[in-house]
Amino acid sequence: MSPPRDLRIIPVAVRGEIKSGDSLLQKLVRALRQQRLVLEQGDILVVKHKIVSKAEGRVVDLATITPSASSRNWARRYHLDARVTELALKQSKRVVRRKRGVLITETQDGLVCANSGVDVSNVDGGQHALLLPENADRSASQLYAELKKVLKLSIPVIITDTFGRPWREGLTEVAIGLAGMKALHDYRGCRDPFGYELRVSLDAVADQLACAAGLVCGKLSRTPACIIRGFRYRAGPGRARDLIRRAANDLFR
Repeated sequence: MSPPRDLRIIPVAVRGEIKSGDSLLQKLVRALRQQRLVLEQGDILVVKHKIVSKAEGRVVDLATITPSASSRNWARRYHLDARVTELALKQSKRVVRRKRGVLITETQDGLVCANSGVDVSNVDGGQHALLLPENADRSASQLYAELKKVLKLSIPVIITDTFGRPWREGLTEVAIGLAGMKALHDYRGCRDPFGYELRVSLDAVADQLACAAGLVCGKLSRTPACIIRGFRYRAGPGRARDLIRRAANDLFR
């Protein structure tokens, strides 16, 4: 196995607010030019889901949401916005856990997260809520195809969101959309330097890259994208959905 190369994470700041119907490709290409950055073959583009959701019009006016009695009681008890709770329930496939003001749900795409990913931060101060992309893998595939058409380069795209984790404090980034590379590196059947055959080593590289991107794409930095350069990814069809463990193998269901 060849030695690892240096890894670079290059922030891409996007000026101005992203609005419904905006071309995300044009916004990103303009940002790259303004920063005198050039995408190279082998690069990976990581994009925060919020600019994807905004461009796709996944913004909901909270004034249009009428919460149920259950959502109102829950919100009143824990000092929450009942409209956000109601919206999160409407976006969910099932409620995983609901306790002490924390609502964990499974989205229609199979993501397990707080409030179905419904968020009011970095939108407009609480008047509107932002939903996850309807199909983040499809969104990543579209951006991947547009980059290939315009730049004549095959640049994998990862769309990320911020999730909490069981048994661990703090938040971290995960891949919720992916195109142009494999989500997992399977080392099962390989042998380590001591000759031991690996049996369970299946690295979630898309999530690892999402975490790396989170170091420069902070919540308050107005840097919703970055380039990861130097990582030897495995090209080919891949989806973030590949990272979701099947129910039959999930010991926590």
